[in-house]
Amino acid sequence: MSDNSDQTVDRRGYLAAAGTAAATALAGCAGDTGEAGGTDTETESGMDGEGMGTETETDAPAGFDVTVTMGQMDSGLDPQDHAETNTNIIVGKAYEGLMDRDKEGGIVAALATDWERVEPGVARFTLRDGVTFHTGDALTAEDVAYSIRRIVFDDVGITSPQSGDLGAVSEVEAGDGEVTVRFDGLNPIVFQLFATNGEILQQSWVEENGEDYINRNVNGTGPFRLSEYDSGNRVVFERNEEYWGDVPEVTETTLNASTESSTRVNRLLAEESDIVTNVPPQEVSRVQESSAAGISSVPSTRIIFLQMRYDVEPFSSQAFRQALNHAVDVESIVENVLNGFGSITDQPTLEQFVGHNPDLDPYPYDPDRAEELVEESGFAGAEITLETPIGRYLKDVEIAQAAASQISELSNVTCEVEQREFNALVQDVTASSIEDRPRFNLLGWGNAEFDASQTITPLLSSDGPLTMLKNDEIDGLLADAEAEADADAREEILREANARLNELAPWVFMHQQFSVYGTATDISWEPRADEFIDVDTVSQM
Repeated sequence: MSDNSDQTVDRRGYLAAAGTAAATALAGCAGDTGEAGGTDTETESGMDGEGMGTETETDAPAGFDVTVTMGQMDSGLDPQDHAETNTNIIVGKAYEGLMDRDKEGGIVAALATDWERVEPGVARFTLRDGVTFHTGDALTAEDVAYSIRRIVFDDVGITSPQSGDLGAVSEVEAGDGEVTVRFDGLNPIVFQLFATNGEILQQSWVEENGEDYINRNVNGTGPFRLSEYDSGNRVVFERNEEYWGDVPEVTETTLNASTESSTRVNRLLAEESDIVTNVPPQEVSRVQESSAAGISSVPSTRIIFLQMRYDVEPFSSQAFRQALNHAVDVESIVENVLNGFGSITDQPTLEQFVGHNPDLDPYPYDPDRAEELVEESGFAGAEITLETPIGRYLKDVEIAQAAASQISELSNVTCEVEQREFNALVQDVTASSIEDRPRFNLLGWGNAEFDASQTITPLLSSDGPLTMLKNDEIDGLLADAEAEADADAREEILREANARLNELAPWVFMHQQFSVYGTATDISWEPRADEFIDVDTVSQM
């Protein structure tokens, strides 16, 4: 990935260039920090959504095309068989859930118009009338119930890496225009979970086609229909003229990718792309000085970390894991690799999330203490390899190289870097068995629910679908949080879990990522903190 040091800008200049979008998104993130479930209205009973994007008699807008260039492509088009943001960005053009979120993270209606907690551990969703799949078939309660079961139950068709994303579902019942979901326990953030997860598929379409077909074709209810799928290269969607909601202004959208940030920026400035992701700080001036594009930015809900498998040496030693935290100078990496565009972390939960523990401190950079801990661990002389994706996260390769170099400066550990295409790496990260997952790798995790449990449970609980840790104390705290109805008490439990995870050091805690987009000057689009690129909200200038 190329650098251009003479065009580097500092953080203050960069934020000024970003304009009001960053400030707006920052305020939106802060607005979700009050209680575990947002407002009582959002949590316990959904507002009637019939007035939000219902069918109209007016003609569709004239339209225009939009091309988006990301760092990586999808891992397949099955919306329930992935655990990465880029795939979600792509399949989210065509698939929808029962609920959704607005750009500020607030809960809004989608395929459900109303929702309520009918009793502890039971939620009921009222479905929207008049919704059809892209095949023309009507959405049914049976389709919704089947989709939820397919995510959470292994015997329905797939072992979904999203199995924990809706909570501990025990039973799903289809009724007359409604679906009832029962949980093992309270599930105190049920509507936060369903607002972010749970895309709906047509049951008959899934059962009539094999998994390979589902990964190469699309049949959703969303604002765009699949027009072309060239695996690994590009995906083209056309506007769904029969969409139940407001038909987008965008007629056609093409999504492609380049791992090289300079290539993405070049496509933007050549007017070959309209939105590009992860513009590195040193490229901002080049974009700003052009007449073709500008910068849109937002603090993201993504945390970047180096995760270590607890079940293999030398990472089985807590002392060794703590040593690596002391060996990596995160502050230096944020300042010198990211030009200050990152916030150092000390726990799995970001500051604006429910459950963040404000009493913790980052591990200080202390090579001498790191060497002592390596000796205490019994793994002096360890040779380790850090696997990193290429171009998936902002400056990911450079971050990995800097961290590995600092680890290798210890007298008793050496660390090499293995660069991997993200789609290949994520297949290993999401392997069903922990024995098949990487031992030490750089990863980013986006948490669009703004709740600590939605990072800790999938990544760090014993039964988490992507876990790298097994610890009974953490499991117990998560179980307590799941059963706690009082928001303040629940937050204290999650803070305790974060304190314990800081000590256990299952990750080398790195930083919060800042999302930076290049956007064409002839379109208007406001980015979201959750990194979803909602092309249906793009308008023409």
